[in-house]
Amino acid sequence: MKNKEIAVLVDSCNDISMELTERYGLYTMPLMINYTDRSYKDRVDITPQEVYDSFQKEIPKTSLPLGSDIDQLLDQIKADGHTKVIVSAISSGLSGTYQSMKLVAESRDDMEIAVIDTLNIGIGSGFVGIYAAELLEKGLDFETAVQKTQDAVKDSTVFFGVKTLEYLIKGGRIGKVSGILGSALKIKPIISCNPEGIYDTIAKVRGRKQSIQKMIELTRETLAGHKNYYLGICHGAAEDEMLQIKSEIQDLIQNAKLFSEGQISPVLGVHTGPGLLGIGVMILEG
Repeated sequence: MKNKEIAVLVDSCNDISMELTERYGLYTMPLMINYTDRSYKDRVDITPQEVYDSFQKEIPKTSLPLGSDIDQLLDQIKADGHTKVIVSAISSGLSGTYQSMKLVAESRDDMEIAVIDTLNIGIGSGFVGIYAAELLEKGLDFETAVQKTQDAVKDSTVFFGVKTLEYLIKGGRIGKVSGILGSALKIKPIISCNPEGIYDTIAKVRGRKQSIQKMIELTRETLAGHKNYYLGICHGAAEDEMLQIKSEIQDLIQNAKLFSEGQISPVLGVHTGPGLLGIGVMILEG
């Protein structure tokens, strides 16, 4: 029986589709996209395509949710009848969102709030939030659900490739993805989050086609021998290529406990630029 006193809160860079957000009753805290003349809430009042279209004029900056906005959303969650919250936040190695959420959570004595650092990004983070929601559907108590969610962080991973590294460099999010700026050689890194939650290169290939094949190969290797898993594919203004990946991993999709696909959030698009392709997997116990 679902534990109704507990809510699950994710940030917008968890990249969970509207359909899954509604299915699991998740609350979402948007990050911000800031242009010189105005700011937008991620996924709320700006679309990924609008962000890419604006790049010719201005590459916007991104920022964390305001403390007051986090507080307001927690007030809403409380008004909806929840007294406890599990928060799935994108990697503290890539964003201050986890820290912001934690500060606000610690300032409230009217609710019990556990903030999980997913050490991941995009659907790699999102799967952690969905896993928490599934535990609550099974009726687990707060402490057990928090512990199991924390333990599951290591089982979620994301592989992605970008058309160019310039946006990751400009946004200061390059992490350990260095020494491979060989654009003349068309070297394409496959990027993932390392155990500290920082971007790292896990493979280098030449050219876009090889990049796609390598991501598929890494996904198959990760899922080898596992029958219980979540699977997601995503893109940033590269839907046709994402659909190509989809057609090549139909067997994995059919066996997945949950499958997700879609365009990454506008904030992530600012940092990766158009042309991102990614695959996320989470191995489930048992």
